Amino acid sequence: MKYSRQEVEQYIEEEDVKFIRLAFCDVFGRQKNVSIMPPELPRAFEYGIAIDASAIAGFGDETHSDLLLRPDPDTLVPLPWRPEQGRVVRMFCSVTYPDGRAFECDCRTLLKKAVQDAKDAGYDFFFGVEQEFYLFKLDENDACTRVPYDEAGYMDIAPEDKGENIRREICLTLEQMGIRPESSHHEEGPGQNEIDFRYSDPVTAADNALTFQMIVRTLAHKNGLFADFTPKPLEGAPGNGFHINMSVKDPAGRVILDSMIAGILDQIQDMTVFLNPSEASYDRFGSQKAPKYISWSSENRSQLVRIPAAVGEYRRAELRSPDPTANPYLAFSLLIYAGLHGLKDLLILPPAADLNLYTADAQTLSRFQCLPETLSDARIAAAGSAFINEHLPDCIINMYCNR
Repeated sequence: MKYSRQEVEQYIEEEDVKFIRLAFCDVFGRQKNVSIMPPELPRAFEYGIAIDASAIAGFGDETHSDLLLRPDPDTLVPLPWRPEQGRVVRMFCSVTYPDGRAFECDCRTLLKKAVQDAKDAGYDFFFGVEQEFYLFKLDENDACTRVPYDEAGYMDIAPEDKGENIRREICLTLEQMGIRPESSHHEEGPGQNEIDFRYSDPVTAADNALTFQMIVRTLAHKNGLFADFTPKPLEGAPGNGFHINMSVKDPAGRVILDSMIAGILDQIQDMTVFLNPSEASYDRFGSQKAPKYISWSSENRSQLVRIPAAVGEYRRAELRSPDPTANPYLAFSLLIYAGLHGLKDLLILPPAADLNLYTADAQTLSRFQCLPETLSDARIAAAGSAFINEHLPDCIINMYCNR
């Protein structure tokens, strides 16, 4: 539900809200928040709430430490696991300088700009995401043990699948917060799970991706477990993917994919450090359905991009390389700009790779470019990219590329 400022203030008063979490994320996509009491809400809307930016990754140092959080009333949601009396709600915020200027490292604002740039060009982008995570047992000190919660496999059912009730609780909580999960199931790894979301506009999809991880971690801990979203939690087991489904409509409302996909393939090497920002991200590539080569196909899950079987408005492209440590606001921004690059320049898709790249011989594989093999390779590609330098501020590029 979308709220105005006045409706938020009325809701806070009528629903016995005692704490308002003002949420944002750092450059690497880690969610942060500060809580205020209801009497401070008018000030938050009018002037913003000050934070010490020097303590947040990528947000500045002690010499320029004051930034302001300005809540977006559209994003008001209650946190269902908090008490009914003295309720807690959350709003996402824009981050600005004290003089009102947008803070250049506010990734949510960057995504809003990308969405507007696409609209100005006549295109509307839509995203749906699939996030995988492991559930591990906790020890007596509440620390993660790396012992999987179960030994079930792909789409197994209870009693082998012990995560069924937790996924159910997660999905019901998401619904209470106005987020619509599409499906959920046990994944291939022991203790590994996946929950998929319906399509939405890019900013809402990124907000939901951030909210999802918070909910999963909260409810896992409530059940005596640790939720792990890292790319490769267990050696020899499948990694965690953050599969991004996207489509674009032209001014006539038609879904168009080919040129969008061609643009993404053209820029994927330069974008990879923002989609896969950790050393472990590159241990995942090239095995157990995680891509290694720059290719596309219909349905084939060994490819970087696949086009799942669907018709009409449900046609979409699925990018399979990102992992859940990616900042969704940055990831979606770059994918929009890469898609626009393909659309504006009328790029042509290369031939589909309708073969299994995990079993192909060396001669066949030599025809394909690889994704960066290490974090260092990905950083070098991004730092020298005209595309990246055009669409991201230096402060973010410097943080990701260590330059």
